[in-house]
Amino acid sequence: MALALAIFVATLVLVIWQPRGLGIGWSATAGALVGLATGAVSLADVPVVWGIVWNPTLTFVAIIIICAILDEAGFFHWAAMHVARWGGGQGRRLFTLIIVLGAGISALFANDGTALTLTPIVFGMIHALGFSPRAAFALVMATGFIADTASMPLVVSNLVNIVIADYFGITFARYALIMVPITVVSVVASLIVLRVFFRRDIPRSYSVEALTHPREAITDPLTFRVGAWMLVVLVAGYFLADPLGVPVSAVALAAGGVLAVVAARPTTRAGGRIAVGKVIAGGPWQVVIFSLGMYLVVYGLRNQGLTDHLGSLFAAFADHGTVAASAGTGVVVAGLSSLMNNLPTTLIAALGVEAAGAGAAMQELMALAAVIGADLGPKITPIGSLATLLWLDVLRRRNMDIGWGTYFKVGIVLTLPVLLITLLALAGWVAIVG
Repeated sequence: MALALAIFVATLVLVIWQPRGLGIGWSATAGALVGLATGAVSLADVPVVWGIVWNPTLTFVAIIIICAILDEAGFFHWAAMHVARWGGGQGRRLFTLIIVLGAGISALFANDGTALTLTPIVFGMIHALGFSPRAAFALVMATGFIADTASMPLVVSNLVNIVIADYFGITFARYALIMVPITVVSVVASLIVLRVFFRRDIPRSYSVEALTHPREAITDPLTFRVGAWMLVVLVAGYFLADPLGVPVSAVALAAGGVLAVVAARPTTRAGGRIAVGKVIAGGPWQVVIFSLGMYLVVYGLRNQGLTDHLGSLFAAFADHGTVAASAGTGVVVAGLSSLMNNLPTTLIAALGVEAAGAGAAMQELMALAAVIGADLGPKITPIGSLATLLWLDVLRRRNMDIGWGTYFKVGIVLTLPVLLITLLALAGWVAIVG
Protein backbone atom coordinates (compact mmCIF):
# COMPACT_ATOMS: atom_id res chain seq x y z
CA MET A 1 0.00 0.00 0.00
CA ALA A 2 2.87 2.38 0.83
CA LEU A 3 4.38 1.81 -2.63
CA ALA A 4 1.06 2.38 -4.44
CA LEU A 5 0.45 5.51 -2.40
CA ALA A 6 3.96 6.83 -3.10
CA ILE A 7 3.49 6.30 -6.85
CA PHE A 8 0.14 8.08 -6.71
CA VAL A 9 1.50 11.08 -4.78
CA ALA A 10 4.56 11.41 -7.03
CA THR A 11 2.42 11.23 -10.16
CA LEU A 12 -0.03 13.76 -8.79
CA VAL A 13 2.76 16.20 -7.94
CA LEU A 14 4.07 16.00 -11.51
CA VAL A 15 0.58 16.42 -12.97
CA ILE A 16 -0.11 19.56 -10.93
CA TRP A 17 3.42 21.03 -11.06
CA GLN A 18 4.02 20.28 -14.77
CA PRO A 19 7.80 20.93 -14.64
CA ARG A 20 9.20 22.42 -17.86
CA GLY A 21 5.71 22.29 -19.36
CA LEU A 22 5.50 18.50 -19.07
CA GLY A 23 2.04 17.44 -20.26
CA ILE A 24 -0.31 15.86 -17.74
CA GLY A 25 -0.65 12.81 -19.98
CA TRP A 26 3.06 12.02 -19.93
CA SER A 27 3.26 12.43 -16.14
CA ALA A 28 0.33 10.04 -15.68
CA THR A 29 1.84 7.58 -18.17
CA ALA A 30 5.13 7.60 -16.26
CA GLY A 31 3.26 6.85 -13.03
CA ALA A 32 1.36 4.00 -14.71
CA LEU A 33 4.58 2.48 -16.09
CA VAL A 34 6.21 2.62 -12.65
CA GLY A 35 3.08 0.98 -11.22
CA LEU A 36 3.28 -1.81 -13.81
CA ALA A 37 7.01 -2.28 -13.26
CA THR A 38 6.66 -2.55 -9.48
CA GLY A 39 3.54 -4.72 -9.52
CA ALA A 40 1.24 -2.11 -7.97
CA VAL A 41 -0.93 -2.69 -11.05
CA SER A 42 -0.88 -5.52 -13.58
CA LEU A 43 -1.32 -5.74 -17.34
CA ALA A 44 -4.72 -7.33 -16.68
CA ASP A 45 -5.82 -4.05 -15.07
CA VAL A 46 -5.24 -2.08 -18.30
CA PRO A 47 -8.36 -3.27 -20.19
CA VAL A 48 -10.40 -2.90 -16.99
CA VAL A 49 -9.38 0.74 -16.58
CA TRP A 50 -9.79 1.43 -20.31
CA GLY A 51 -13.34 0.06 -20.03
CA ILE A 52 -13.99 2.69 -17.35
CA VAL A 53 -12.43 5.70 -19.08
CA TRP A 54 -12.92 5.33 -22.85
CA ASN A 55 -16.50 6.62 -23.07
CA PRO A 56 -16.05 9.59 -20.69
CA THR A 57 -12.76 10.59 -22.29
CA LEU A 58 -13.93 10.46 -25.92
CA THR A 59 -17.11 12.33 -25.00
CA PHE A 60 -15.06 15.03 -23.31
CA VAL A 61 -12.76 15.39 -26.32
CA ALA A 62 -15.71 15.62 -28.75
CA ILE A 63 -17.50 18.25 -26.67
CA ILE A 64 -14.38 20.41 -26.31
CA ILE A 65 -13.78 20.27 -30.08
CA ILE A 66 -17.42 21.24 -30.75
CA CYS A 67 -16.99 24.06 -28.26
CA ALA A 68 -13.77 25.23 -29.94
CA ILE A 69 -15.36 25.25 -33.42
CA LEU A 70 -18.35 27.24 -32.17
CA ASP A 71 -15.98 29.62 -30.42
CA GLU A 72 -14.11 30.18 -33.70
CA ALA A 73 -17.46 30.88 -35.38
CA GLY A 74 -18.20 33.56 -32.77
CA PHE A 75 -21.04 31.74 -31.01
CA PHE A 76 -20.00 32.47 -27.43
CA HIS A 77 -18.91 36.04 -28.13
CA TRP A 78 -22.30 36.64 -29.76
CA ALA A 79 -24.10 35.21 -26.70
CA ALA A 80 -22.00 37.25 -24.29
CA MET A 81 -22.66 40.50 -26.18
CA HIS A 82 -26.40 39.83 -26.06
CA VAL A 83 -26.18 39.18 -22.32
CA ALA A 84 -24.20 42.39 -21.79
CA ARG A 85 -26.85 44.37 -23.66
CA TRP A 86 -29.66 42.71 -21.71
CA GLY A 87 -27.91 44.02 -18.61
CA GLY A 88 -29.12 47.47 -19.66
CA GLY A 89 -26.16 49.28 -18.12
CA GLN A 90 -26.85 47.92 -14.62
CA GLY A 91 -23.78 46.27 -13.10
CA ARG A 92 -25.59 43.90 -10.75
CA ARG A 93 -27.83 42.65 -13.56
CA LEU A 94 -24.79 42.10 -15.78
CA PHE A 95 -23.08 40.15 -12.98
CA THR A 96 -26.14 37.91 -12.64
CA LEU A 97 -26.51 37.36 -16.38
CA ILE A 98 -22.83 36.45 -16.81
CA ILE A 99 -23.29 33.78 -14.13
CA VAL A 100 -26.42 32.45 -15.86
CA LEU A 101 -24.61 32.37 -19.21
CA GLY A 102 -21.69 30.52 -17.62
CA ALA A 103 -24.12 27.99 -16.14
CA GLY A 104 -25.66 27.38 -19.56
CA ILE A 105 -22.28 26.89 -21.22
CA SER A 106 -21.15 24.50 -18.47
CA ALA A 107 -24.33 22.45 -18.83
CA LEU A 108 -23.88 21.94 -22.59
CA PHE A 109 -20.11 22.17 -23.07
CA ALA A 110 -18.70 21.05 -19.70
CA ASN A 111 -16.86 23.15 -17.17
CA ASP A 112 -13.68 23.19 -19.25
CA GLY A 113 -15.63 24.74 -22.13
CA THR A 114 -16.70 27.62 -19.89
CA ALA A 115 -13.15 28.17 -18.67
CA LEU A 116 -11.73 28.21 -22.19
CA THR A 117 -14.40 30.25 -23.98
CA LEU A 118 -16.25 32.54 -21.60
CA THR A 119 -13.25 33.69 -19.55
CA PRO A 120 -11.45 35.45 -22.45
CA ILE A 121 -14.72 37.08 -23.54
CA VAL A 122 -15.48 38.36 -20.03
CA PHE A 123 -11.90 39.61 -19.78
CA GLY A 124 -12.32 41.53 -23.04
CA MET A 125 -15.63 42.91 -21.82
CA ILE A 126 -14.00 44.14 -18.61
CA HIS A 127 -11.44 46.12 -20.59
CA ALA A 128 -13.99 47.48 -23.05
CA LEU A 129 -16.18 48.74 -20.21
CA GLY A 130 -13.27 50.14 -18.20
CA PHE A 131 -14.09 48.27 -14.98
CA SER A 132 -11.88 48.74 -11.92
CA PRO A 133 -9.47 45.96 -10.82
CA ARG A 134 -11.85 45.00 -7.99
CA ALA A 135 -14.78 44.73 -10.39
CA ALA A 136 -12.63 42.75 -12.82
CA PHE A 137 -11.64 40.32 -10.05
CA ALA A 138 -15.29 39.84 -9.06
CA LEU A 139 -16.37 39.04 -12.62
CA VAL A 140 -13.57 36.64 -13.44
CA MET A 141 -13.95 34.84 -10.09
CA ALA A 142 -17.67 34.47 -10.73
CA THR A 143 -16.95 33.05 -14.19
CA GLY A 144 -14.45 30.54 -12.84
CA PHE A 145 -16.67 29.58 -9.91
CA ILE A 146 -19.83 28.92 -11.93
CA ALA A 147 -17.89 26.82 -14.46
CA ASP A 148 -17.72 24.01 -11.89
CA THR A 149 -20.75 24.61 -9.66
CA ALA A 150 -23.08 24.51 -12.69
CA SER A 151 -21.45 21.47 -14.31
CA MET A 152 -23.85 18.88 -12.86
CA PRO A 153 -27.18 18.88 -14.75
CA LEU A 154 -26.36 16.43 -17.54
CA VAL A 155 -24.08 13.43 -17.72
CA VAL A 156 -21.97 15.27 -20.32
CA SER A 157 -21.62 18.48 -18.28
CA ASN A 158 -18.40 17.27 -16.63
CA LEU A 159 -15.96 14.44 -17.23
CA VAL A 160 -16.56 13.49 -13.60
CA ASN A 161 -20.28 13.00 -14.25
CA ILE A 162 -19.68 10.61 -17.15
CA VAL A 163 -17.25 8.47 -15.17
CA ILE A 164 -19.67 8.10 -12.25
CA ALA A 165 -22.78 7.57 -14.41
CA ASP A 166 -21.02 4.93 -16.52
CA TYR A 167 -19.53 3.15 -13.52
CA PHE A 168 -22.87 2.77 -11.75
CA GLY A 169 -25.06 2.38 -14.84
CA ILE A 170 -27.09 5.54 -14.23
CA THR A 171 -29.01 6.33 -17.43
CA PHE A 172 -28.90 9.75 -19.06
CA ALA A 173 -32.61 10.38 -18.33
CA ARG A 174 -32.41 9.19 -14.72
CA TYR A 175 -29.35 11.31 -14.10
CA ALA A 176 -31.04 14.40 -15.57
CA LEU A 177 -34.22 13.79 -13.56
CA ILE A 178 -32.26 14.01 -10.33
CA MET A 179 -29.46 16.41 -11.15
CA VAL A 180 -31.18 19.15 -13.21
CA PRO A 181 -33.20 20.39 -10.21
CA ILE A 182 -30.16 19.97 -7.96
CA THR A 183 -28.08 22.10 -10.34
CA VAL A 184 -30.73 24.81 -10.25
CA VAL A 185 -30.32 24.85 -6.47
CA SER A 186 -26.53 24.98 -6.86
CA VAL A 187 -26.67 27.85 -9.37
CA VAL A 188 -29.10 29.88 -7.24
CA ALA A 189 -26.98 29.28 -4.14
CA SER A 190 -23.85 30.23 -6.09
CA LEU A 191 -25.48 33.40 -7.36
CA ILE A 192 -26.54 34.45 -3.86
CA VAL A 193 -23.12 33.69 -2.35
CA LEU A 194 -21.28 35.50 -5.16
CA ARG A 195 -23.58 38.52 -5.03
CA VAL A 196 -23.15 38.82 -1.25
CA PHE A 197 -19.39 38.25 -1.27
CA PHE A 198 -18.70 40.73 -4.08
CA ARG A 199 -21.50 43.20 -3.23
CA ARG A 200 -19.05 46.10 -2.83
CA ASP A 201 -17.05 45.28 -5.94
CA ILE A 202 -19.77 44.91 -8.56
CA PRO A 203 -19.97 48.14 -10.58
CA ARG A 204 -23.25 50.03 -10.29
CA SER A 205 -23.42 50.90 -13.97
CA TYR A 206 -21.65 50.57 -17.30
CA SER A 207 -21.96 51.98 -20.82
CA VAL A 208 -23.78 49.68 -23.23
CA GLU A 209 -22.52 51.85 -26.11
CA ALA A 210 -18.96 50.67 -25.38
CA LEU A 211 -19.90 47.13 -26.43
CA THR A 212 -19.72 45.75 -29.95
CA HIS A 213 -22.95 44.64 -31.61
CA PRO A 214 -23.58 40.88 -31.29
CA ARG A 215 -23.73 40.37 -35.06
CA GLU A 216 -20.16 41.62 -35.36
CA ALA A 217 -18.99 38.66 -33.26
CA ILE A 218 -20.10 36.10 -35.89
CA THR A 219 -17.17 35.10 -38.09
CA ASP A 220 -18.79 32.16 -39.92
CA PRO A 221 -22.60 32.51 -40.28
CA LEU A 222 -23.19 29.00 -41.67
CA THR A 223 -21.19 27.22 -38.97
CA PHE A 224 -22.90 29.46 -36.42
CA ARG A 225 -26.40 28.48 -37.62
CA VAL A 226 -25.60 24.78 -37.99
CA GLY A 227 -23.93 24.76 -34.59
CA ALA A 228 -26.97 26.35 -32.92
CA TRP A 229 -29.26 23.66 -34.34
CA MET A 230 -26.68 20.99 -33.58
CA LEU A 231 -26.97 21.75 -29.87
CA VAL A 232 -30.67 20.90 -29.96
CA VAL A 233 -30.01 17.71 -31.92
CA LEU A 234 -27.13 16.81 -29.61
CA VAL A 235 -29.16 17.00 -26.38
CA ALA A 236 -32.07 15.12 -27.98
CA GLY A 237 -29.61 12.53 -29.26
CA TYR A 238 -28.26 11.92 -25.76
CA PHE A 239 -31.74 11.11 -24.44
CA LEU A 240 -32.73 8.99 -27.47
CA ALA A 241 -29.48 7.04 -27.75
CA ASP A 242 -29.23 5.97 -24.12
CA PRO A 243 -32.19 3.51 -24.12
CA LEU A 244 -30.74 1.97 -27.29
CA GLY A 245 -27.43 1.31 -25.60
CA VAL A 246 -25.56 3.83 -27.76
CA PRO A 247 -22.81 5.52 -25.71
CA VAL A 248 -22.87 9.30 -25.33
CA SER A 249 -19.43 9.46 -26.93
CA ALA A 250 -20.86 8.16 -30.21
CA VAL A 251 -23.49 10.92 -30.22
CA ALA A 252 -20.96 13.63 -29.38
CA LEU A 253 -18.42 12.39 -31.93
CA ALA A 254 -21.08 12.24 -34.67
CA ALA A 255 -22.22 15.80 -33.91
CA GLY A 256 -18.63 16.98 -33.80
CA GLY A 257 -17.91 15.33 -37.14
CA VAL A 258 -20.86 17.02 -38.86
CA LEU A 259 -19.94 20.42 -37.44
CA ALA A 260 -16.29 19.96 -38.43
CA VAL A 261 -17.28 19.15 -42.03
CA VAL A 262 -19.43 22.28 -42.22
CA ALA A 263 -16.73 24.46 -40.68
CA ALA A 264 -14.02 23.07 -42.98
CA ARG A 265 -16.00 23.52 -46.21
CA PRO A 266 -14.11 25.15 -49.10
CA THR A 267 -14.50 28.92 -49.22
CA THR A 268 -12.78 31.83 -50.89
CA ARG A 269 -10.06 31.46 -48.28
CA ALA A 270 -7.71 28.50 -48.56
CA GLY A 271 -8.21 25.79 -45.99
CA GLY A 272 -11.77 26.73 -45.05
CA ARG A 273 -13.27 29.57 -43.08
CA ILE A 274 -12.34 27.90 -39.81
CA ALA A 275 -9.01 26.10 -39.44
CA VAL A 276 -10.61 22.85 -38.29
CA GLY A 277 -7.34 20.95 -38.50
CA LYS A 278 -5.76 23.39 -36.09
CA VAL A 279 -8.77 23.15 -33.77
CA ILE A 280 -8.60 19.34 -33.72
CA ALA A 281 -4.82 19.36 -33.27
CA GLY A 282 -5.30 21.68 -30.29
CA GLY A 283 -7.89 19.37 -28.72
CA PRO A 284 -7.42 17.96 -25.21
CA TRP A 285 -5.49 14.88 -26.36
CA GLN A 286 -3.33 14.97 -23.26
CA VAL A 287 -6.51 14.21 -21.29
CA VAL A 288 -6.93 10.94 -23.23
CA ILE A 289 -3.46 9.80 -22.21
CA PHE A 290 -3.96 11.19 -18.70
CA SER A 291 -7.22 9.30 -18.17
CA LEU A 292 -5.75 5.86 -18.82
CA GLY A 293 -2.44 6.57 -17.05
CA MET A 294 -3.78 8.30 -13.95
CA TYR A 295 -6.63 5.88 -13.47
CA LEU A 296 -4.20 2.98 -13.70
CA VAL A 297 -2.23 4.61 -10.88
CA VAL A 298 -5.47 5.00 -8.90
CA TYR A 299 -6.34 1.37 -9.58
CA GLY A 300 -3.11 0.49 -7.80
CA LEU A 301 -4.59 2.04 -4.65
CA ARG A 302 -7.65 -0.15 -5.12
CA ASN A 303 -5.49 -3.27 -5.53
CA GLN A 304 -3.83 -2.51 -2.20
CA GLY A 305 -7.15 -2.14 -0.40
CA LEU A 306 -7.11 1.63 0.17
CA THR A 307 -10.52 2.18 -1.41
CA ASP A 308 -11.96 -0.52 0.87
CA HIS A 309 -11.13 1.71 3.84
CA LEU A 310 -12.95 4.56 2.13
CA GLY A 311 -15.84 2.19 1.49
CA SER A 312 -16.07 1.47 5.23
CA LEU A 313 -16.37 5.19 5.91
CA PHE A 314 -19.09 5.58 3.28
CA ALA A 315 -20.93 2.57 4.72
CA ALA A 316 -20.92 4.25 8.14
CA PHE A 317 -22.53 7.32 6.59
CA ALA A 318 -25.16 5.13 4.90
CA ASP A 319 -26.02 3.49 8.24
CA HIS A 320 -27.21 6.90 9.49
CA GLY A 321 -29.68 7.57 6.66
CA THR A 322 -29.89 9.50 3.41
CA VAL A 323 -28.95 12.93 4.76
CA ALA A 324 -25.79 11.59 6.41
CA ALA A 325 -24.95 9.52 3.33
CA SER A 326 -25.36 12.46 0.97
CA ALA A 327 -23.59 15.06 3.13
CA GLY A 328 -20.87 12.73 4.38
CA THR A 329 -19.96 11.26 1.01
CA GLY A 330 -20.08 14.63 -0.74
CA VAL A 331 -17.95 16.43 1.83
CA VAL A 332 -15.29 13.70 1.89
CA VAL A 333 -15.08 13.63 -1.91
CA ALA A 334 -14.99 17.44 -2.01
CA GLY A 335 -12.10 17.46 0.44
CA LEU A 336 -10.17 14.85 -1.55
CA SER A 337 -10.86 16.71 -4.80
CA SER A 338 -9.57 19.98 -3.41
CA LEU A 339 -6.37 18.32 -2.21
CA MET A 340 -5.53 16.05 -5.14
CA ASN A 341 -7.68 17.11 -8.11
CA ASN A 342 -11.13 15.80 -8.89
CA LEU A 343 -10.21 13.50 -11.81
CA PRO A 344 -8.25 10.91 -9.80
CA THR A 345 -10.61 11.47 -6.87
CA THR A 346 -13.59 10.45 -9.02
CA LEU A 347 -12.40 6.89 -9.57
CA ILE A 348 -11.30 6.60 -5.94
CA ALA A 349 -14.78 7.75 -4.89
CA ALA A 350 -16.50 5.35 -7.30
CA LEU A 351 -14.48 2.42 -6.00
CA GLY A 352 -15.18 3.52 -2.43
CA VAL A 353 -18.93 3.79 -2.98
CA GLU A 354 -18.92 0.35 -4.58
CA ALA A 355 -16.90 -1.07 -1.67
CA ALA A 356 -19.46 0.34 0.80
CA GLY A 357 -21.82 -2.46 -0.22
CA ALA A 358 -24.97 -0.39 0.19
CA GLY A 359 -28.29 -1.21 -1.47
CA ALA A 360 -29.01 0.00 -5.00
CA ALA A 361 -30.92 3.14 -3.96
CA MET A 362 -28.39 4.17 -1.33
CA GLN A 363 -25.51 3.44 -3.71
CA GLU A 364 -27.04 5.70 -6.36
CA LEU A 365 -27.49 8.48 -3.78
CA MET A 366 -23.87 8.22 -2.66
CA ALA A 367 -22.66 8.10 -6.27
CA LEU A 368 -24.51 11.33 -7.07
CA ALA A 369 -23.26 12.91 -3.83
CA ALA A 370 -19.77 12.01 -5.05
CA VAL A 371 -20.54 13.84 -8.31
CA ILE A 372 -21.48 16.96 -6.33
CA GLY A 373 -18.38 16.68 -4.17
CA ALA A 374 -16.12 16.21 -7.20
CA ASP A 375 -17.79 19.06 -9.13
CA LEU A 376 -18.01 21.65 -6.32
CA GLY A 377 -15.18 20.63 -4.01
CA PRO A 378 -12.44 21.61 -6.50
CA LYS A 379 -13.37 25.28 -6.12
CA ILE A 380 -11.76 25.35 -2.67
CA THR A 381 -8.22 25.21 -4.09
CA PRO A 382 -6.69 26.16 -7.46
CA ILE A 383 -5.52 22.57 -8.08
CA GLY A 384 -8.96 21.03 -7.60
CA SER A 385 -10.00 20.72 -11.25
CA LEU A 386 -8.59 20.90 -14.75
CA ALA A 387 -11.09 23.67 -15.50
CA THR A 388 -9.67 25.85 -12.71
CA LEU A 389 -6.10 25.26 -13.90
CA LEU A 390 -7.15 26.18 -17.46
CA TRP A 391 -8.98 29.26 -16.16
CA LEU A 392 -5.94 30.42 -14.21
CA ASP A 393 -3.77 29.91 -17.30
CA VAL A 394 -6.15 31.98 -19.44
CA LEU A 395 -5.96 34.82 -16.88
CA ARG A 396 -2.19 34.53 -16.56
CA ARG A 397 -1.76 34.95 -20.32
CA ARG A 398 -3.73 38.18 -19.98
CA ASN A 399 -1.49 39.47 -17.19
CA MET A 400 -3.98 38.79 -14.40
CA ASP A 401 -2.26 36.53 -11.90
CA ILE A 402 -4.40 35.28 -8.99
CA GLY A 403 -2.16 33.87 -6.26
CA TRP A 404 -2.96 30.53 -4.66
CA GLY A 405 -3.37 32.14 -1.24
CA THR A 406 -5.84 34.69 -2.58
CA TYR A 407 -7.75 32.00 -4.45
CA PHE A 408 -7.98 29.75 -1.39
CA LYS A 409 -9.26 32.53 0.90
CA VAL A 410 -12.02 33.32 -1.58
CA GLY A 411 -12.65 29.76 -2.74
CA ILE A 412 -13.28 28.20 0.65
CA VAL A 413 -15.72 30.94 1.70
CA LEU A 414 -17.66 30.66 -1.56
CA THR A 415 -17.65 26.88 -1.87
CA LEU A 416 -18.60 25.48 1.54
CA PRO A 417 -22.13 26.95 1.81
CA VAL A 418 -22.98 26.06 -1.80
CA LEU A 419 -21.64 22.53 -1.32
CA LEU A 420 -23.66 21.86 1.84
CA ILE A 421 -26.88 23.36 0.44
CA THR A 422 -26.56 21.28 -2.73
CA LEU A 423 -25.89 18.03 -0.86
CA LEU A 424 -28.90 18.58 1.41
CA ALA A 425 -31.01 19.36 -1.65
CA LEU A 426 -29.92 16.04 -3.18
CA ALA A 427 -31.06 14.09 -0.12
CA GLY A 428 -34.39 15.90 -0.10
CA TRP A 429 -35.03 15.55 -3.83
CA VAL A 430 -34.13 11.84 -3.94
CA ALA A 431 -36.58 11.26 -1.08
CA ILE A 432 -39.29 12.85 -3.28
CA VAL A 433 -38.57 11.20 -6.65
CA GLY A 434 -37.46 7.86 -5.20
